[in-house]
Amino acid sequence: MTILGSGGGPTFSGARSDVGLRVDALAAAVDASRGRIDDAVLDPAAELAARASERLTLSGEHTIVALAGATGSGKSSLFNRLTDLDLAGVGVRRPTTSWALACAWGPDGAQELLEWMGIPPRHQVSRKSMLDRSAEDERLDGLVLLDLPDHDSTEVEHHIEMDRLVKYADALVWVLDPQKYADAAIHDRYLRPLAGYRDVTIVVLNQIDRIDYTERASALEDVRRILDDEGLEGVTLIGTSASRGDGLDELKRELASRIRAKQSARDRLESDVDAAAVSVAEVAGTSEIPGLTDVDREHLDAALADAAGIPQLVRAIKDNTRRRGGRLTGWPVTRWLLRRPQPLGDPADGTSSRLQHSQAEAAIREFAETASVGLDGPWRDAVRRASAGRTDATVPALDRAVSSAGVAALGTPVWWHVVNVVQWAAFFAVIAGASWLGGSEVSYRAGYSRPPAMMVAGYSLPVLLAVGGLVIGIGLGALSAVINRIAGIRRSQHAERVLRSAVDQVAEQHIIAPVRAELDAYDRYRSNIIRARA
Repeated sequence: MTILGSGGGPTFSGARSDVGLRVDALAAAVDASRGRIDDAVLDPAAELAARASERLTLSGEHTIVALAGATGSGKSSLFNRLTDLDLAGVGVRRPTTSWALACAWGPDGAQELLEWMGIPPRHQVSRKSMLDRSAEDERLDGLVLLDLPDHDSTEVEHHIEMDRLVKYADALVWVLDPQKYADAAIHDRYLRPLAGYRDVTIVVLNQIDRIDYTERASALEDVRRILDDEGLEGVTLIGTSASRGDGLDELKRELASRIRAKQSARDRLESDVDAAAVSVAEVAGTSEIPGLTDVDREHLDAALADAAGIPQLVRAIKDNTRRRGGRLTGWPVTRWLLRRPQPLGDPADGTSSRLQHSQAEAAIREFAETASVGLDGPWRDAVRRASAGRTDATVPALDRAVSSAGVAALGTPVWWHVVNVVQWAAFFAVIAGASWLGGSEVSYRAGYSRPPAMMVAGYSLPVLLAVGGLVIGIGLGALSAVINRIAGIRRSQHAERVLRSAVDQVAEQHIIAPVRAELDAYDRYRSNIIRARA
């Protein structure tokens, strides 16, 4: 017997092409789910992924086999017979407090592996010196055998150490005794939950020498029936006697075959990853979802535009352009007709008051429901929080965007002022010409002689001023009305594009982008959790 030295075999060949990829996928699924799924669900999977990743970097030439059982099952005696060393204390209480014992076979030792499991050096031994080894030992080269604390120990720390080390073992040997092989404690807490680990589980009915020879077969059949009922169909079952050596050769052959196959570690890791992935998937689901479409986005934009009163605002801008243009470019005499109150008011006044907050909130909620179709509870809630949960920020942002975009569309063209000057000049020309002609006529009727008419290009200047100003004013007013009507249509179309673009930007920043981020996270989670279960 020698104390374990340093050393170890090569790492798992091709690990990252099979089980390693599944471990990576599980870790990626957990990362994608953080903040969406309860940590109580994710933490065990994250712990498993970290532990499995570490195992893949350690020796692939060793198989960790843990002996587990109840007090009085003969587990420690079995450990001593398998190691041919009197290492484990036999009795009701272990002499090594809460620590397990470990024995490694082979010339290379397994110190790094045992340090990873947290086995203190004083509890590590190795069958690796030429004096220790026999031909039978060589069959077990690569075996790391653990004698775990009794699962029904009265010491709490023993339970903790037992539960901790069971997670590290590549294969598990559950040692039962004839009196307590149906004990609910080991079946309910360990065997039944490990039904998915059939390929890395061996069940030993020890102390079989205490059973009458004629009843041993029926005892083993009874154990087999119980195991089958617990989902452990096909698990290896061996009857042994640590005191007489019955069944030990069969147990060693089983262990040797698993060591040669070098598959136990991979099988255990695959079972662990699958169990962790299933536990997460049961909570978070793996349903394929339709996701967001262009139609969904267009529907949201349209609903928010309606909530913001954009159709009414666009009509108001169209009418306002015609009216304001008419008041500046129309014939001054008729401008009073355009001063009647507008049915929709001035779009420059209180634009933000047009926003219907309840309607906007309803549109956001409807979008969240559409985006979360097909998602299971946690992811559905995450999508809803990402959209509807941001309503307090979205509605004011939409309000501000519509207000600024609406007012920006209400500028005054320069040509309106030019035409206004011309219109007033024409109007005053008409007044001047009419006054001139009227004054001349009154003077004539009062007995005064008509003053000589001033002529311009053969036309009377007063007549030219009155008629020309009237023609120019009315004609320019009519032409401006046509232009203002066209300008109103164009400005309303431009305003609609600006307003809808503002709504689209707010929707993208405050609603669509956060929802898309959640759906992208779900896609990453789903693809990786499926790969982890492959």
